[in-house]
Amino acid sequence: MTGHARARDGKQAIEMTREQRLARAFVRLADTLAPGFDPLRLFDELVSQCIALLDADAGGVLVADARGGMRIMAASPEDAAGLELLQLLTGEGPCVDCYRVGAPLTVADLDAERDRWPDLAGAAPALGYRSTCTVPLRLHSSTIGALNLFRREAGPIPPADAGLAQALADSAALSLLHWSADPAGDGEVLIKTQAAIAYRNALEIAKGMIAHHAHVPVAAATDLLRRYAAARGASLVAIVRALVDRTLAPSDVVARAETPET
Repeated sequence: MTGHARARDGKQAIEMTREQRLARAFVRLADTLAPGFDPLRLFDELVSQCIALLDADAGGVLVADARGGMRIMAASPEDAAGLELLQLLTGEGPCVDCYRVGAPLTVADLDAERDRWPDLAGAAPALGYRSTCTVPLRLHSSTIGALNLFRREAGPIPPADAGLAQALADSAALSLLHWSADPAGDGEVLIKTQAAIAYRNALEIAKGMIAHHAHVPVAAATDLLRRYAAARGASLVAIVRALVDRTLAPSDVVARAETPET
């Protein structure tokens, strides 16, 4: 076998591996019928899959609420959460614009957008992010939010990756529609979106409760919650509800997060 043939075969193996990983990503985002499907993990999964599979180094998801404002549903790593929050506070940035127009938005050089988004265009390069790709979260003619991907390299994201980001975002939005917050309720997009936002708000309260009780950072509190839910075979939603309803004590989560049921 020639060197060119070996290189070609190696490239095909890499491409097949990526195709398999993409297939698994779509399954993970779309499997709303799985007993363990958890709407609190949906957008975290979307961001993590995009970072793992596409030319992206960070990401975040903003979703519109019933009053026309936007809420942070996911962000990774931590500095991306700050950039998403900055867009909410200033009402400007690629996520906000993408949601408003309902169309993808690519920015090859954030530093050149200081007149357009002065706060974000100053903060993102300072954190090492130089370009973005933003795609709408949409269901048919409805846009419910936006997925924002940040890159450390300047220049447009590869077109194939931009298309895959949109496909993954569409899959997550469709999963939100098919997920039933209340089996007896109707399936309108707004109701499902508001239910997911309410759960996310409850998660933030639960994280604060654990962080306060254990005297740990919020990130560590999140990890304790996830480990406790996994050890009990329960959904994160169920654990969060129990904490907020005061039927589960933060001390139990902290003490038993690493102790599986026998």
